[in-house]
Amino acid sequence: MSNDFDNNSRMRLTVLGITRSQVQSGAYALLLDVDDCQRRIPIVVGVAEAQSIAFWLEHVQSPRPLTHDLMVSMMHAFRIGITEVEIYRFSEGVYYSHVSMAAADGTEVQLDSRTSDAIALALRTGAPIYATREVVELTSFKSDSADTAAHMRLNSLRKRLSRAVAEERYEDAAAIQKQINECERNLSGDGSEK
Repeated sequence: MSNDFDNNSRMRLTVLGITRSQVQSGAYALLLDVDDCQRRIPIVVGVAEAQSIAFWLEHVQSPRPLTHDLMVSMMHAFRIGITEVEIYRFSEGVYYSHVSMAAADGTEVQLDSRTSDAIALALRTGAPIYATREVVELTSFKSDSADTAAHMRLNSLRKRLSRAVAEERYEDAAAIQKQINECERNLSGDGSEK
């Protein structure tokens, strides 16, 4: 596997989406893409964290702030930003992560965090997500399809469309249907990513 990686000690990750866990009943799997090497990292997460991440990815507005939204609001109020998230260790089936933060006065701190919470915060703040090379080597698998992210997005859009129709939000449904059509064109090769 080592020929899939360069010599960097850390690798940048991108969140692809959330799906039901095939391994653990009642749990979800967060799928991360390892940039520039066609590998994926699956992380089992709980229902609350999966919901928080899925809401953000699917642009769903909760009527009340979720815990991660509240945390980001508090950080903004006190002029604290997340500079990065790093998954630094994998041991006995558990991922270990740090959230690096900086205050406006220059104070920097690194806090231990559950990986699912760290990623939920990184998504909301635009902070980069990294994993050590060791974590990637231990936990990633080779991606069979370059279209994995597009298929996950398409499934997510279809769920949003069903929800919008059920809630009789027809203007939202029409906008979502346009996104579905564009995604399907891109997957069939008839369009280009915008």
